[in-house]
Amino acid sequence: MSTSSHGTKGRPGPSGAAGSREGRWAGTKATATLRRYTPFATASLQGLLQYRSTFLINALTATAAVGVQVFLWRAVYAGREGGLPGGYDLPRLTTYVLLAQVLGLLQANRVDEEVAGEVQRGDIAVSLLRPVSYPLARFAAGLPVSLTNATLVAVPVVLLYALLLPLTTPTWPGVLLFACSAGLSLVIGFAVNLLVGLAGFVTTNVWGVRIVKDSVVAFFAGQVVPLALLPGPLAAVASVLPFQGMVDGPLRLLLGRYDGPVDAAGILAVQLAWAAALTVLAALAWRRAVRRLEVLGG
Repeated sequence: MSTSSHGTKGRPGPSGAAGSREGRWAGTKATATLRRYTPFATASLQGLLQYRSTFLINALTATAAVGVQVFLWRAVYAGREGGLPGGYDLPRLTTYVLLAQVLGLLQANRVDEEVAGEVQRGDIAVSLLRPVSYPLARFAAGLPVSLTNATLVAVPVVLLYALLLPLTTPTWPGVLLFACSAGLSLVIGFAVNLLVGLAGFVTTNVWGVRIVKDSVVAFFAGQVVPLALLPGPLAAVASVLPFQGMVDGPLRLLLGRYDGPVDAAGILAVQLAWAAALTVLAALAWRRAVRRLEVLGG
């Protein structure tokens, strides 16, 4: 009896062993997926680093664009008594406008441009032969673009204006909430750009579609004007569109413009819902585009 007891002590039961195997299988699958898409990210990063002068040009352009907006808003509300519309003060409004442009750089992953280009050149046929998911491959290739823009362009711009102008210092909870929200905004931005790029299957004028998309997204995301400053009807339209989760949502969390934990969780929940919905929509659009290509003999 004692031998049998010692022999079985500590051994996982059937359910525990099955759970352990499932865990190892899930970990192995995740690792294999990561290895499968890492080369796309690596190739994209190497391509970016071949044109280092582009980062300097982007930094100068971003500095000028931020300067125009920041100093315009400061000139409009300079010396105003009784606070600013939407509950802002001048440092907080300056911080919002500055970081809105930073998030705009984060969304500039060139996925729409590159997907449309592949479709128009016919290179998309080669992508169909690869044993990978094309949307995931595009996400892997676009991620280094976003992160490089954030690191090499956005950070120097923020540091420059932090030296020149008074800004609002965020709290640590705000920073953590912003990090989570910025990650979701990245997914939303990628899905929107992928959908625009897939428009290349149905039109040759993707450039025009991209220009319209950039204008609409910038306005209703809060990149041009904080959504709290919009008139009622426009604010109502912005509240039902996914674009608010790209800029306004993350900055509301960073600057503490929410009413308690429930409101903060609501902002993240709306972002998560839109990220999931747009991801599904992009996957369906890709499948439909592939069927269209096969029917047309691509």
